[in-house]
Amino acid sequence: MRWQIGRRSTNVEDRRGMKISAPVVGGGVGAALISLLVLLLGGDPSALWQQDSPPSDSPIAESPQTTGSQTQDQMADFVSVVLADTEDTWSELFRQDGESYVEPKLVLYSGAVESACGFARSAVGPFYCPRDQKVYIDLSFYRDLKTQYQAPGDFAQAYVIAHEIGHHVQNLLGISQQVQTLQSQVSQTQANQLSVRLELQADCFAGVWANHAQRSRQILETGDIEEALNAASSIGDDRLQKQARGYAVPESFTHGSSAQRVRWFKQGIQTGDPQKCNTFAKTNS
Repeated sequence: MRWQIGRRSTNVEDRRGMKISAPVVGGGVGAALISLLVLLLGGDPSALWQQDSPPSDSPIAESPQTTGSQTQDQMADFVSVVLADTEDTWSELFRQDGESYVEPKLVLYSGAVESACGFARSAVGPFYCPRDQKVYIDLSFYRDLKTQYQAPGDFAQAYVIAHEIGHHVQNLLGISQQVQTLQSQVSQTQANQLSVRLELQADCFAGVWANHAQRSRQILETGDIEEALNAASSIGDDRLQKQARGYAVPESFTHGSSAQRVRWFKQGIQTGDPQKCNTFAKTNS
């Protein structure tokens, strides 16, 4: 991916190395609500409960990676360029529709972070918080993307950011709120299906960004699209569940299967048209 010559965004908030205190979370309704929130944001809520929470006055340990290292600095620079590119793309697309695009902030953190949506550990993965319109990412996730999910490459990393920005676009368009309202009115299985459609649309929006970025700024190099498709496939619900438990439970999917995620990213990158990303249409079931 040709990213080095791109402009840098001024909307990056660097909180790496900051120590924060983990809240004491009780069981019952409180725990269930936080699990649901993380689920809707795109993370894995089980990651929160699989770890013992430290006392509320205990600082969270910093990421094992050195925040000031050359690798981390380069990664932060990369993230800033990709964010700027999404800003340029979506600002133009919103302008064409007579709307103004509100640029989100992107927060870099290490270990754990406090957002307007609550406390989260890096184990939940990158996520978007609609309450403060910020994307949160621990750069160590990219190491996991390469080693744990077998999805290396800078364009795979860019896809992750573009997907979270897709959630921001959904928030600005009112889609996220509509989905959450519907989810409160249906069964858990149906709510999961709505979550899948929301996530697949974010994948499609990521593809829309890639289409316009390539047409406007020729960012793609040989193998880049394959990197993104591999990343989309690697984090499909069916693949992750089979790796974790040996089998998949489709009713519990919240992000979509590998095939679905690949399909919708392709839809976005091939058409470049957000209108073609209607994952909620019955014909797209």
